[in-house]
Amino acid sequence: MVAASNSSYISPEDYLKGEETSPIKHEYRQGEVYAMAGASNTHVVISLNTASMLRNHLRGSGCQAYISDTKAHIESLDIYYYPDIIVSCDQRDRAFDNFLRHPCLIIEVLSPSTEAFDRGEKFADYREMKSLQEYVLVSQNRQSVECFRRNPEGQWVLYPYGQGDEIHLASIDFRCAIASVYEDVNFEVPQTAN
Repeated sequence: MVAASNSSYISPEDYLKGEETSPIKHEYRQGEVYAMAGASNTHVVISLNTASMLRNHLRGSGCQAYISDTKAHIESLDIYYYPDIIVSCDQRDRAFDNFLRHPCLIIEVLSPSTEAFDRGEKFADYREMKSLQEYVLVSQNRQSVECFRRNPEGQWVLYPYGQGDEIHLASIDFRCAIASVYEDVNFEVPQTAN
């Protein structure tokens, strides 16, 4: 999430207005704005593979998948995040132009600089969204997908998937081979130019 923070308070309205013209994206937490770092090619390929499959699966269902330019608004905490992929089946979200308040599914592709935050504070914040049924963390270092699913008692249960597994996202009744998420991804470390 964070590359830099601005120490003076910014209202949510000023934040949203600024994001409309800003050349870089920022996340917003209770009056503080944080510039987002760019994503690696691996991150982009994983996100694109996953979003493409979800778009095809959801066609005609009344649910909609959005990619990294749509914010999740956690109204009760005064927070706006940019998840890699966010899915809403709630018609109330159609009223918003560039954020959602009632998603059922959020997917984050983990990056070295954001992994601890995505697993910790961000997940804790997302859990405040009553509509959220699944939070999915996708590794970009190996075939590993962790799906945290809210059970009927409101507890979050981990469903891990690894190489050779079929992923199941119950919130939208979606299934795919984990290999499809990682199609065209090379896990070898790229060589640096000398």
